[in-house]
Amino acid sequence: MSESTTARGITAEQVEADLTRFLEEHTRSSWDPDTDLFATGGVSSMFAMELVVHIEKTYAVAVEGPDLRIDNFRTVRAMTALVLRLAGNRE
Repeated sequence: MSESTTARGITAEQVEADLTRFLEEHTRSSWDPDTDLFATGGVSSMFAMELVVHIEKTYAVAVEGPDLRIDNFRTVRAMTALVLRLAGNRE
């Protein structure tokens, strides 16, 4: 299994594409995977909660405790890494 694929077969490319699409649909802006969504004003703390719900529902993972840190949601790549880690921990 490669680093970018979880035990459930989710790839980094799939997650990144989904999260980018979700962001673009909700913000009506295009986003580079490394853009700081909070520093640019693209995402508010309220919208961050929508991101959490989207991630939990889409990938059947629980984002809780220390995983709720803003740094995990700062960029599309950070969210992708979070999803892959959480999905990979579930067997």
